[in-house]
Amino acid sequence: MRSVAIRVVVGILCGGVILAAPVTAGAQYGATNGEWRSYGGDLGSTKYSPLDQINATNFADLRVAWRWQTADASLDLDTIRETVPRIQFRMFQATPLMVDGVLYLSTALHQVAAVDAATGATLWIHDPEAYLGGRPTHFYNSRGVAYWSDDRPEITDTRIFFGTNEGYLIALDASTGDPVLDFGDNGRVDLMEGLPRAVRGVGANRRNRFGVASPPIVAHNVVVTPNVISDGTTTKEAPPGWLKGVDARTGDTKWIFRTVPQADDFGAETWLNESWRYSGNTNVWSMLSVDDELGYIYLPIGTPTGDYYGGHRPGDNLFAESLVALDIKTGQRMWHFQAVHHGVWDYDFPAAPTLIDINTNGRATKAVAQVSKQGFTYVFDRATGDPVWPIEERPVATDSDMDGEALSPTQPFPTKPPPFEYQGVTVDDLVDFTPEIRAMAVEAVKNFRLGPLFTPPMLSYDDGLQGTIQRPHVGGGAGWAGAAADPETGLLYVPSVNRFSVIKYYTPDPAEGGNLRYTMRGLAAGIQPRMPQELPLLKPPYTRTTAINLNEGDHAWMQPNGDGDRIRNHPLLRDLDLPPLGGDGRTGLVLTKTLLISALSAGGSNGGPRLVARDKTTGEELGSIDLPTGAVGTPMTYLVDGKQYIALTIGGQPPNLVALALPD
Repeated sequence: MRSVAIRVVVGILCGGVILAAPVTAGAQYGATNGEWRSYGGDLGSTKYSPLDQINATNFADLRVAWRWQTADASLDLDTIRETVPRIQFRMFQATPLMVDGVLYLSTALHQVAAVDAATGATLWIHDPEAYLGGRPTHFYNSRGVAYWSDDRPEITDTRIFFGTNEGYLIALDASTGDPVLDFGDNGRVDLMEGLPRAVRGVGANRRNRFGVASPPIVAHNVVVTPNVISDGTTTKEAPPGWLKGVDARTGDTKWIFRTVPQADDFGAETWLNESWRYSGNTNVWSMLSVDDELGYIYLPIGTPTGDYYGGHRPGDNLFAESLVALDIKTGQRMWHFQAVHHGVWDYDFPAAPTLIDINTNGRATKAVAQVSKQGFTYVFDRATGDPVWPIEERPVATDSDMDGEALSPTQPFPTKPPPFEYQGVTVDDLVDFTPEIRAMAVEAVKNFRLGPLFTPPMLSYDDGLQGTIQRPHVGGGAGWAGAAADPETGLLYVPSVNRFSVIKYYTPDPAEGGNLRYTMRGLAAGIQPRMPQELPLLKPPYTRTTAINLNEGDHAWMQPNGDGDRIRNHPLLRDLDLPPLGGDGRTGLVLTKTLLISALSAGGSNGGPRLVARDKTTGEELGSIDLPTGAVGTPMTYLVDGKQYIALTIGGQPPNLVALALPD
């Protein structure tokens, strides 16, 4: 079963959209009824639940209620590797859903399971054997699934939707795990159908150039699925990350939004020299959000081909590195905002936008807050796209030494809230635990370009400059775990990391099919600004969580994520009186009525990983419990049979889903 017929209703709308259809619903303010029906708790990705059985007084009493071993562990990997080498399942990053006492989740190899929420017993497993369809474009990984129930009272139809690493959207009966045979072609839709330059299993290693790693989202009976596209390409031609709105009942395509606009589409003029004809990527690889009441879906769109060089795609390149609001019923573009013009830093939006109602200067606003790799939080009226606080176009450096590159002379800077992570690097940012360590840091950067945010990347030269130190790192200040929001207080919580990168370039060999003038060699390639004895280069904290008061546009608090024992126990540091250094993880958050909960990689009773609870108003740590192994996915919480649980995926051989609860 490899080909799917899709009926497309033709009719072009603004922004590269092919026409659409129906329905409505109510707003979302966190998970309800003790359930967790969407990846982020609700369609607005708040990651909030009003449950309070687990609180500051008893958090430390939590115990492992049950563990569920990933279904991938039962596969015959040795046999599979004869067909698809290097297959592995350690990136078990799923966050489960909980509906009516059942957890639904996906594994790294795109199996889907239903698990009893009270006991951890397996109810069903569906294996589409997606791993046989070639290597994924990035990693073996699936962060979750979507749940849908038919809103017609005379119909009992509940479905689980998920995407595979080979680019299919699959619908399963939620009660049995069987494919829904009247959806698409016997239960699946080909998301590559009609997508230029998208191919499966190409090359000697059978690598797919297009796939799915993040969960779909469903609202108004429309399914929208993020997609992953290889960004390690050596060619300027690549598949574009166009998004499809798919009928949840039939699998028919209702609309297509062209993230790389074509011909007469709105935004095509920002791809000079008609570079829209061959440019790709510009995909939503992370999670999506929906305002169910408005009927708008919010797309955090990624970087175009290639990520680190734009000489083949002159212009601002809409809708790359933009937040775009669409009418989910029709696919019509309602508004957009581009956060990076002509991006070459891989500063795409890494996480789902967060929907939250706020009150600024006596004015109520239904807002959408988008955290970014740059360390900015962009806040908009989610109906109109108007910024809640001014966003200024400011001059930035454009002195690239790469042939053919023409950087934008300005970039957008939010005036509020302040950045939640360090931006750019100066000598003053270098570590200064002692004068000797400071001197080491100055020496380490002497052959690198330092500068503010958006300083142009540089080529490396023998006996000369070795490139630009970029901070935040290409992986971002904020990552795919994103933010959490408290609808009762207007506080947004953001985990972030203080890291840098230096991009190294090379010119791919035309004899091997390469035609990009420059592409990235790898973040560890060539000379890097390394400190002796693995000391840190920059001042702490190295990871932290920031609480942002979105009513005021200010920080409520910042707290390092852990003491950073791995760093402070360094032989040159262990005798110093250092503050908490952070560095113990940037994992996702879950909010309850009284607690902010996250996983850290260190600080447990044996120095190992732990789950911590913080005071939401101050960031003070209120409780901590050891985890069996380090967290992999973002936690969630639910109530079943009168008992509250916290569930998250953890590493190990094999990785597990673990549920924590108070003892009876």
